[in-house]
Amino acid sequence: MSSRDSFDICVIGAGVIGLAIAYELAKKYKNQDVSIVILERESSFGQHVSSRNSEVIHAGIYYPAGSLKADLCVTGKEMLYSHCEQFGIAHRKIGKLIVAKNTEADALSQLKKNAIANGVLDMQLLNRIELQSLEPHIEADAALHSPSTGIIDSHSYMQSLLHLAENLGVQFSPYSRVEKIDTEGNAFVVNCQLDENRNPEQYRFNCQQLINAAGLEAQSIAQSVSGIPKNTIPKLHYCKGDYFDYRGRNPFSHLIYPMPEANTAGLGIHATMDLSSQLKFGPDTEYVEHIDFEIDGNKAKAFAKNISSYFPAIEASDLKPAYSGIRPKLSGLDEAAADFEIQGKSTHGFPGLTQLFGMESPGLTASLAIARHIADRVEL
Repeated sequence: MSSRDSFDICVIGAGVIGLAIAYELAKKYKNQDVSIVILERESSFGQHVSSRNSEVIHAGIYYPAGSLKADLCVTGKEMLYSHCEQFGIAHRKIGKLIVAKNTEADALSQLKKNAIANGVLDMQLLNRIELQSLEPHIEADAALHSPSTGIIDSHSYMQSLLHLAENLGVQFSPYSRVEKIDTEGNAFVVNCQLDENRNPEQYRFNCQQLINAAGLEAQSIAQSVSGIPKNTIPKLHYCKGDYFDYRGRNPFSHLIYPMPEANTAGLGIHATMDLSSQLKFGPDTEYVEHIDFEIDGNKAKAFAKNISSYFPAIEASDLKPAYSGIRPKLSGLDEAAADFEIQGKSTHGFPGLTQLFGMESPGLTASLAIARHIADRVEL
């Protein structure tokens, strides 16, 4: 590479959202000789938030009506199912049951109303007998059935996005860590460290459009843009969630969720499964100071106690540590849940700069809708 290459568009971060954005932009400018590069500091795509989640295609039930999370989840869900069908990505629309006690009946009805306000019109309230006929191992008085919730092989999905983008001429640059971003006229000068662990090399290039989709690193990338007003960069909170595999045979045919936690910091420790029907439980929510993906195996007891509220047969010995993830939250402990934050020039004053903050769940489900939302606003 020469000392000063130039690209039309640079996407920072090859998580599911960065990949979807690159693909959507490559389609938009398909026959226009537009150069697009994706920078990723890791060796491959989707190493952090995108590969450490429940792999659930969400319906759009919980988020406040009119929020970006609600609108982009509901639109994105249809786009994602259609992408999976078109490109043969493994997925299953297995449905989900949100289970409740009698004392939570009003909250359950409220959840259904919220889903309807978001355009999710296929939800069904089930009584105890109806729930028992679907899931005999579940102990609850009522449930909300969401038939449009599903599961997906998120790795294959990300692979398809990268493959499709590269076929349209997008360049993928792993081992590329952004150190700082300067501005020169209407262009950005991106300063990178390439291959820092093996054969380190400094590399600078220009771009006209810069999209910060760096997930857990989005705030630090934003801080590195020279002259950006610091008060436009929202505070980042690391919220860790652990998952445990279930050792026995999976007794469920649906995803099982308890009622969501207050402020929906999380959706409660739920039962989810992968496409081979391996049952797992998680995630819990724990605000942490540092990124660390170690799992505390001693949590099995607390997990089992929590899960036993809807699955009484669970024992701590049934659970073994699986993996953990960290959500890039914009809301702290005991604060109301925050929406996605997608910033353009009107927020920070920089034409050509798009920044995405707080891209947690339902980011996977919403990824294609987020990408289209951004591609519609990018003008070269």
